[in-house]
Amino acid sequence: MFTLQNKLSVMKFIAHTLFLTFLSMTLIKSEAQTLNLLIGTYTKGTKSEGIYVYEFDGKTGKATYKNKAAGLTNPSYLAVTKDGKRVYAVCEAEPGKGAVAALSFDKKSGNLNLLNTKPSIGNGPCYVSTDKDNKHVFLANYGGGSATAIGVNKDGSLNDKSQFIQYKGSSANKDRQEAPHVHSTVISPDNKFLMVSDLGTDKINIFEISKEEENPLKELTAVNTQPGSGPRHFDFHPNGKFGYSIQELSGNISAYAYTSGKLALIQDVSGLPENYNGKIWAADIHVSPDGKFLYASYRDDINDLAIFNIDSKTGKLTLAGRQSTMGRAPRNFVISPDGEFVLAANQLSDSVVIFKRDKETGLLKDTGERITVATPVCLKFVNN
Repeated sequence: MFTLQNKLSVMKFIAHTLFLTFLSMTLIKSEAQTLNLLIGTYTKGTKSEGIYVYEFDGKTGKATYKNKAAGLTNPSYLAVTKDGKRVYAVCEAEPGKGAVAALSFDKKSGNLNLLNTKPSIGNGPCYVSTDKDNKHVFLANYGGGSATAIGVNKDGSLNDKSQFIQYKGSSANKDRQEAPHVHSTVISPDNKFLMVSDLGTDKINIFEISKEEENPLKELTAVNTQPGSGPRHFDFHPNGKFGYSIQELSGNISAYAYTSGKLALIQDVSGLPENYNGKIWAADIHVSPDGKFLYASYRDDINDLAIFNIDSKTGKLTLAGRQSTMGRAPRNFVISPDGEFVLAANQLSDSVVIFKRDKETGLLKDTGERITVATPVCLKFVNN
């Protein structure tokens, strides 16, 4: 017979279970709000020693120094594997000495251990990416106007299987586009295609990524941007239907419809302030995790982030506002995985400025939190 005492026991059991579930979810949420922040820098002629690791508090936006990896030459751009256990860094150096470094990463201690380095083959490596399966890294060699694919071993180290693609040509801006200048190698969300932006020839070259260990890149087509525009960085919308290219020399942002390795232009919009007549030096571009907003950084006399609303149906952009980065030359910036914060790396004022992001308006508010580090040029979050 089910007595009152039995009912009370059952109720206590349910209450206890609910409490434990709530406690577990709270702890998981709390842990998820602490991230590792990796900062790539220029070391030559600066006070920087290499790659810096900070612990980032996702509640307060405060960053605390954790560790560093010294000894690399100009580790100016970083790529992190999906599991967060491997980091790849370009090593910009004089012609003939450019390289890419493979490092293991301990999330708890923030320790980075060098596995090995391999030549970039092309001069002036400035960008690196790695596929989701960590089979290859893909380098953009700005100085040499080329792209390189290098194979990855099971332990994360780099092997000797490589593919080198050299570009030729020039474009309208005779000072900046006298030759090819490959600036980024961005992998599509489905891990099947690579977008290679060439600032020097005004082209976005598209490759299919095969499963072959050697020569994994098979060229499909190239998309022409406006003459003299200088495509630099590229980012995909979280829904995989749209892609966005920032043009360093014109300051424009090109919006594309994306389908299976194909880009179709839907809009070309200026990211410059109204009536601006100064030097144009656009840099980085990112879509927010919720897919509602796009952010683009502008250096030199502008030194801010342009903020755009994204139409969820068409992918088109509408300017929502601007935010000073409170420093000089925001070459790179990053949005936290939960979309709560935006961090801007001001290369020429040795600072990373931390902004709180309004998810409804997309606008940013200075938290007052700063990271002081010499010549920060790349920011990457890694989940703990």
